[in-house]
Amino acid sequence: MMEILTSTPWPLIVGGGFLIGFLIGITGVGAGSLTTPLLISGVGVAPALAVGTDLLFAAITKASAAWRHHRLGNVDWPILRWLAAGSIPGALAVVAWLYFGEPDTAKLAKYVREALAVALIISAIAIGLHPLLNRRKHAASDEQVPPRKGPTFLLGLVLGSLVALTSVGAGAIGVVILTALYAALPARRIVGTDIVHAIPLTFVAGMGHAGLGNVDLTILAALLAGSIPGIAIGTRMTGIIPDWALRIVLALVLMYAAYVLLTKSRWSRFE
Repeated sequence: MMEILTSTPWPLIVGGGFLIGFLIGITGVGAGSLTTPLLISGVGVAPALAVGTDLLFAAITKASAAWRHHRLGNVDWPILRWLAAGSIPGALAVVAWLYFGEPDTAKLAKYVREALAVALIISAIAIGLHPLLNRRKHAASDEQVPPRKGPTFLLGLVLGSLVALTSVGAGAIGVVILTALYAALPARRIVGTDIVHAIPLTFVAGMGHAGLGNVDLTILAALLAGSIPGIAIGTRMTGIIPDWALRIVLALVLMYAAYVLLTKSRWSRFE
């Protein structure tokens, strides 16, 4: 235990948490995708441990914005319920497979890295496409939009499975597909709904991973120590830095993270 404490690059974890929190505070979308690559390629954490720790980190981090979005009326609860109806069972099914299926950890580590790299690339593309999809062909309205039950449930199922396996997908991918599904919904309600939906999804998936021993509470605390002040500063700078510039930087960082995951030659095994 003492060896782990002395060999872990804590400044990198706290600093990374600060940067990720700062980006989440400014953009609200996609920055959480950086946590797992940071832990795997930057710190050397085993993929399963990185995914589980990131899930609880995302749940706690995004919870800080939930009440504000709810108070401002930015959460479409009918849509959220259909998302959760698919995502929660999807996440639980993946966690149950990890527990009862007892897959080969070495092979699974390889698959997780590859799936994570693909999810990061999709997230980067999604972040770039979001402004284009958000150019409404007709004016958005604050009136209640009836949920498209089937597509929304299916989106939730896919997101739940992807998030439980890689910890990536609830943010950028969810927002972009919701934008395509609900063109009449104001952007603030799409973002608010997506953020609040991510809280129970990442919490359930994270607790499932915790039951498998795939959460490092010390690393989680270090990430939160950096992210909490990062979010506070980031939210206050919203509107100062151009959104298009932030999205370009974030997309490039996600692409680079995917490149590192696909090309790094040596990886830790699942523990």
